[in-house]
Amino acid sequence: MGQLQLNTSTLNPEIYYVYYHETLTERVCSNHKHDYLEISVILEGSVLYNINGTFYNLEEGDILLFNPGIEHYETTEKNTTNKQLHIGFQNIIFEGYPRDTFPSHSSIIKLDRHKEEFFQTCREMLKEKETGDCGYEVVLMALLMKLIILIIRELNKEATLNRDLLLTFEEREKQDIANVIMKYMQIHYMEDITLSKISQSMYISPAYISKIFKDETGDSPINYLIKLRLARANELLKHGKLSIKEVARSVGYDDAYHFSKLFKKYYGYPPSRTTANKETG
Repeated sequence: MGQLQLNTSTLNPEIYYVYYHETLTERVCSNHKHDYLEISVILEGSVLYNINGTFYNLEEGDILLFNPGIEHYETTEKNTTNKQLHIGFQNIIFEGYPRDTFPSHSSIIKLDRHKEEFFQTCREMLKEKETGDCGYEVVLMALLMKLIILIIRELNKEATLNRDLLLTFEEREKQDIANVIMKYMQIHYMEDITLSKISQSMYISPAYISKIFKDETGDSPINYLIKLRLARANELLKHGKLSIKEVARSVGYDDAYHFSKLFKKYYGYPPSRTTANKETG
């Protein structure tokens, strides 16, 4: 297998947080792990990280790639300080590897030719997060995609890919099926989508589709579709140009009441609050 390949259908990160932290005093964090990916960047200073039971002294310019399940914690020792950027996200696939997995042998990488561009992009992310201007979430996603691409270019160049993580042919086939289903729903989410229609177009039984999709994404096809529709609805509501009923229809719900119940269940507040915030903002 050659170099890693990326495309827009498999590099579509969902960001959980972009978090800047400055430590000025002695500090020991608790050991923890995530069920998503995290990039941690040492912007300034030095810090001691314990990763899966081994200690590493890290300095300005070092980058940490934490795959799901990697245990880690940090220690800032006496008379040392540091500034870090942490980015939590999911929903990326590198061809031939499991979903949401960085194909690197080590959790620690040091950039060479892409270092200056990478850290400039980090600064842009922090500025964008701080200002919070219109569309900043979209800009953050674009900047994160750039960071990921720069990391992969470096991994490709250094030939530091972990081949032990490669999927089998059967696993890749299942991942491809899940990707096709996701792509189909991303394009047709406003239509009347059913498992039966998807199975007919792919010549696969509905039960098998549900099992593969759940195994690959951790979610059922219907829940993924609901989240997709509600995320798009939330964007439309923030723009404030359509009524709740019009928004519901534009994302595939003829019943505005049913749409409102789903929206409140997912976001914790009714869609009317989003439109109200727009009007008073």
